[in-house]
Amino acid sequence: MAVYINSDRNMDQHQASSKRVASLSLDMDNMWSYMKTHGDQGWDSFPSYLDVLVPRVLDFLKERELQITFFVVGQDAALEKNHEALGQLAAAGHEIGSHSYHHEPWLHLGSEEEIESELAEAESEIERATSRRVIGFRGPGFSFSDTILRILARRGYRYDASTFPTYIGPLARAYYFMNAKLSDEEREKRKALFGTIKDGLRPVKPYCFQTSAGKLVEIPVTTMPGFKMPIHVSYLLYLSSFSKALALSYFQFALKLCRLSGVGPSLLLHPLDFLDGVDAKALSFFPGMNIASEKKLEFVSEVLSAFSSQFTITPLEQHAQALLSAQGLRVVNVDAQPSGSQQPLEHV
Repeated sequence: MAVYINSDRNMDQHQASSKRVASLSLDMDNMWSYMKTHGDQGWDSFPSYLDVLVPRVLDFLKERELQITFFVVGQDAALEKNHEALGQLAAAGHEIGSHSYHHEPWLHLGSEEEIESELAEAESEIERATSRRVIGFRGPGFSFSDTILRILARRGYRYDASTFPTYIGPLARAYYFMNAKLSDEEREKRKALFGTIKDGLRPVKPYCFQTSAGKLVEIPVTTMPGFKMPIHVSYLLYLSSFSKALALSYFQFALKLCRLSGVGPSLLLHPLDFLDGVDAKALSFFPGMNIASEKKLEFVSEVLSAFSSQFTITPLEQHAQALLSAQGLRVVNVDAQPSGSQQPLEHV
């Protein structure tokens, strides 16, 4: 059982008089990483769309005067062909975080030595490509474990953003693998992709992990308070394929619930929110790839306009600092939980 200390009442009172701080991030999953997870051949030649994606996203963010966090994959940073594109992210003033080295959603299955090596290699290559030292982490496919948390704290990370508190992870996983050709062993590795039903028990509000190596702020990928339904942009785009008005109303309702429950949302973007089937033909299996990129950009713009009208959007590093400055963050003592436990429990 997770051990909680303190409350978040002081933080709520501190921010009640002004627009609550929120955050925006983009997981830099490249074409090869989607193919690898899906079990498609050819991924190991590392096909990339970064040269198309990065200028498009940077122009989009600059027009809206937004600074966000990009979670970069170490394998991409290790390839010289990607250095110019990744360097542009840092040059534009955006925060750079780590999304692991190999982008394997089964990262949590590794030994402590394997996970440490994975994180260290990613840090080194990302810093070489961007001249930025990473202090934030998001697990690939929301891969997460107590061991990863302890290693992150030991390596000096300030925050983790790997938890995804929703009950529908198994449905998303089933959809993703509907047409995949995977062996039983490969499916076993991927059985925690997008999380399990138990992840719906995790908190939506940010909190703090206390580990034997120190503290680590946890900023979950925000889901709808109470209902725990996804509100990240890829999910909204999926809803928009049925009804744009419904998707935007759904998001507005989620933002209202966030305000009422005292949640400063951390909204997640993916590369495919900006790309279509012409840009990435190998990913036609992914939901929404039949929507033209121009239509996607229009929709994402409306989503972020609604978001910024109600919250102050920052990179995750600033979000974490604001949470710490406000004080009163709930603390989950990882070392007080039974071995292997991954269930900090809270209804909100």
